[in-house]
Amino acid sequence: MFTKILIANRGEIACRVIKTARKMGIATVAVYSEADKDALFVDLADEAVCIGPAASKESYLVADKIIAACKQTGAQAVHPGYGFLSENAEFSRRLEEEGIKFIGPKHYSIAKMGDKIESKKLAIAAEVNTIPGYNDAIAGPDEAVKIAQGIGYPVMIKASAGGGGKGLRVAYNDAEAHEGFSSCVNEARNSFGDDRVFIEKYVLEPRHIEIQVLGDSHGNYVYLNERDCSIQRRHQKVIEEAPSPFVDPEMRKAMGEQAVALARAVNYESAGTVEFVVSGATKEFYFLEMNTRLQVEHPVTELITGLDLVEQMIRVAYGEKLPLSQADVQINGWAMECRINAEDPFRGFLPSTGRLVKFQPPAEIPGQVRVDTGVYDGGEISMFYDSMIAKLIVHGATREQAIARMRDALNGFVIRGISSNIPFQAALMQHPVFHSGIFDTGFIPKHYPTGFDASMVPHDDPALLVSVAAYVYRAFTDRSASISGQLQGHERLVSDNWMVIRLNKDGNEHHPVIAKPIPGGYHVEYKGKAYELKSDWKLGESLFNGTCNGEPFTLQVERHKTKYSLFHWGTRADFMVMSARAAELLALMPEKLPPDLSKFLLSPMPGLLREVAVKVGQDVKAGEKLAVIEAMKMENILKAEQDCKVKKVLGVAGQSLAVDEIIIEFE
Repeated sequence: MFTKILIANRGEIACRVIKTARKMGIATVAVYSEADKDALFVDLADEAVCIGPAASKESYLVADKIIAACKQTGAQAVHPGYGFLSENAEFSRRLEEEGIKFIGPKHYSIAKMGDKIESKKLAIAAEVNTIPGYNDAIAGPDEAVKIAQGIGYPVMIKASAGGGGKGLRVAYNDAEAHEGFSSCVNEARNSFGDDRVFIEKYVLEPRHIEIQVLGDSHGNYVYLNERDCSIQRRHQKVIEEAPSPFVDPEMRKAMGEQAVALARAVNYESAGTVEFVVSGATKEFYFLEMNTRLQVEHPVTELITGLDLVEQMIRVAYGEKLPLSQADVQINGWAMECRINAEDPFRGFLPSTGRLVKFQPPAEIPGQVRVDTGVYDGGEISMFYDSMIAKLIVHGATREQAIARMRDALNGFVIRGISSNIPFQAALMQHPVFHSGIFDTGFIPKHYPTGFDASMVPHDDPALLVSVAAYVYRAFTDRSASISGQLQGHERLVSDNWMVIRLNKDGNEHHPVIAKPIPGGYHVEYKGKAYELKSDWKLGESLFNGTCNGEPFTLQVERHKTKYSLFHWGTRADFMVMSARAAELLALMPEKLPPDLSKFLLSPMPGLLREVAVKVGQDVKAGEKLAVIEAMKMENILKAEQDCKVKKVLGVAGQSLAVDEIIIEFE
C-alpha cells in the first residue's frame, strides 16, 4: 500500500481524505494557498506545502505546483477530492508520466466523460438513455437563441466542462436564453478554463437521481444504489438522501446496469457517479453526465452500504480488486445529508463571509450522526472559495427516523459570526411535501418563490418559545440579584410576573407569564397552562438542552443586551422580557425609522464587481441588468426592481465590494 499521499484540495474534503488515510496508516501531505495557512486540513496533515496566493488559478489549479510538492515530499499518489483538478484529464496524464498515481480514473476516462458533449455521444453508443438536444459547442448568444427555439422551451444551457451548478442556466424564453448563454460562458471560462456551452431539452417535473459506481483495473464493476439529489437551489444540491423515496427496485436495477455499461465503455477505474434526470410523471430516465470523481454527497452511500469510498479509491489506485460483487451490495436503512452553507437565507441566500465567532456542530454518534467539515471555532470563511461550511449526515432505520434525527441535529448546530442556511434546512425538514417524498428539482422555487423568512415556518408550539424566553430572562435576573453590591433586596430586582414581548416586523406580541424557580429549572404559567422547564443550561451558552413537561427538546439562545433570540425548527423568534409596567412605557416611546435606501443599489454581499451595466443618465426598466458581482466562484446578476434613472455610478469594474457598499445612485 502507499505510504504517503498528497491531497490536491482544501477544506472539508481534504479533512475527509486525511481521516481515511490515517485509518489506513498512510501519511498525508496537504497543499494550501496563502489564504488557507491557518486552515484545519493544514493542521491535520502530516506535512504541508504552500503553493501560492489565494486565487485558485494561482494555487489549487496549478498542476506544476502540485507535482513539485509531490516530488518535494516524496508523495506516491495524489487524491484530488472534488472540484479544482479532480476532473482534469491533463493533470491525471501528467501525474502518470511522472510516476505518481492519480487516486481516480485514468486520464482517458476523464477526458471522455468530463466533456459533456462527448460523454453524451458515448452514452448513446453504450445504449444509455439520453436527453434530446444540441450536442455541439455553440458560437454565441444569438445562435443559442435559435437552437433553443428549435428544441423548444424550456431548455437547459450547460457548460461542457461544468459542475457544481456553475455554467448552468434554465431558459424559458429568448431573453433568458441570450443572457443565460453569456453567463454560462463567463462562469465556465472563470471556473474551468473551458467556455464551450451546449443546450438540451429541460425535462419537466425532473428528479435528479444519481448512481454511484465502482470499477477496478481488473474489469470488475458494481453500482452502489442511488442517491436522490432533487432538492436543489440554483442547480446546487441542498439535501441528498439514499436510497430515493421515488425509485423502485426495477428502476434501480435498470439505472444501475446502464451506469455500469457506461463505466465499462470507458474502462473506468475508481469511484464515479452517473447522474440521471428522471421524469416525475413518467419515470423515464435520461443520462445527464458522469462525474469522474468523488461526490460531495458520498457519505449517504457510505452509511447505507457500510463502505468507505475514499478507501476503495485508494485501494483501486494501488491496483487491488474490488472486495465485493453486485450481489453483496445491500441497502441498510436510510441516510440523509444537509449541506451547511455560508449564506443568508433571509437575504436571498447571498454569500456570507467572515469570522466564525462560534462553531459548535452537534455531537457525532456512530451510525446516527456524522459531521464532515473543514472549519473550526474562530476560523474564517473566505470569499475566494465555495460557500460550504460542513456536511451534516444522519442515518436511521427508516426515512421518517432519518428526518427526525436531522431535525434534532440541525437544532443543535451552532454557528455565529456569519449567516448559514441552517434555518432553511430546518424548514425543509418539516415541509409536508418533502415528508411526502413526492417532489422534483423545482421544489424550492415552487414553494419559496419570493425567498425565505421565518414567517413561512410558523412554530407549531409557540408556548415553548415564550416559556423558554421567560426561563432565560428569569435565570439572568436571578443571577444579577445575587451578585454582591447590586441593588439591595431580591424583590426590587426579581418578581414572578413578567411580560414576554415577541418582536415581529408587523407589530409586537405581548405575552404575560409567571415564572417561578423550581429544583432544576423554572415553573412557567402561560395562558392558564403550566410548563415545567428543566435544564442544566448555563448562562451564556448557545445551546439549550432541556425538557418541557418531561419532553426533551434542543434549541439555541442568543442574547443581545435586553433582547433574546431563540432558534428552533427553522424559526428565529426575538423576544424582550420585562415587567408589565415597563412594557406599557416602552409602547409609548416613538419608533425610530430606518434611513431610506431605496435610491441606491447596494452590494448585497462581499465580492468582486465584475461589471456595471448602466451609465449616468440612463433610463432603466424593471428587470434590466444593473451590475454583476462574483462571490464564492458564482456570478450574481443584480437587476432593477422598478423603472428608474441613473444619477451616479460609484462602483468600478474590478473593485472589491463590502456588504451594503453603494454601487449606483438613482434619481
